[in-house]
Amino acid sequence: MYTKTILAFGDSLTWGHHPDHGRRHPYDDLWPSVLDAGLGVQGRVISEGLGGRTTAFDDYTAPANRNGAQILPTLLGSHDPLDLVIIMLGTNDLKPFICGDVMGAAAGLGRLVDIVRGYSYKSGPVPAVLIMSPPHCCETAKTGGTLPSGRSIAESQKFASAYQALATEKKCYFFDAARVAVASPVDGVHLDATNTRAIGTALIPLVEEILRGGPHD
Repeated sequence: MYTKTILAFGDSLTWGHHPDHGRRHPYDDLWPSVLDAGLGVQGRVISEGLGGRTTAFDDYTAPANRNGAQILPTLLGSHDPLDLVIIMLGTNDLKPFICGDVMGAAAGLGRLVDIVRGYSYKSGPVPAVLIMSPPHCCETAKTGGTLPSGRSIAESQKFASAYQALATEKKCYFFDAARVAVASPVDGVHLDATNTRAIGTALIPLVEEILRGGPHD
């Protein structure tokens, strides 16, 4: 029997977008799946990733609602009770027509933390929150150096400092995925199987500590 429940809330980096062909990585290669397997009976991980999802911004060009702040309360209710919510979002916020900068993404992420903390849970206490800054975007020869939708590599390199400051302010846990994973040069944004697995593996000891009630950094 699983003892704890973790919600992994993210975008295509959580869903598992394969940079070569755009389809989904095999289930066992997804970072939430690797984390789930590593935790064993200590906890189960529910993956809620969606390509194009933003922190708190609308994308009216998308075929479905991509605004994370709008869908998160529904997911908190449907998966209640939760012990931990891991949030890795912001890469899509860097699209110029969405937001374009890390400070906007950090503000949106702060709203998501507030939603987790303020939701009226029916079956358990308020879950812990782990903010995860995404891997940096990188240059790509395939698109002539221009990233999809005009994202800025320089802005993506600011995620860790902005999100760590937010985690300190909000008293959340923090992990920088760029420490263990790099984007594929195929499209400059998404992760190959090795790198998405690396995130899940690196999270195992941290999540184990969180589930034991360990202190924030």
